[in-house]
Amino acid sequence: MDEKELFEILGYIKISPYRTNTLKSIGNELKMPSEIAKENNIKTSQVSAALSDLKEKGLVICVNEEVRKGRLYKCTDLGLEILKKL
Repeated sequence: MDEKELFEILGYIKISPYRTNTLKSIGNELKMPSEIAKENNIKTSQVSAALSDLKEKGLVICVNEEVRKGRLYKCTDLGLEILKKL
C-alpha cells in the first residue's frame, strides 16, 4: 500500500470518532463489541456500524464469525499500522 492510500484510510478513520475510538479500543487485543461500547460509553449499535466500516477497509477482522453472540475482533496488520498514526 502506498502512502497516498494510507493517508486516505487514515482520514476516513479520523472523520468518525466512533471508528477512531473503536480501532483504538481494540489495539493489540481481542475485543467484543459490548466491551468496546462500555469502554467508550457509546451504544453497541454504533460500535457495530464502526466495526463494519473498519472490516470493509481491512483494518479489523472477526476471529469467530460463525458465532452469533460473543464475536471477537482484532486489528489486522494494516489496522495496527493505521493505529500508530492516530
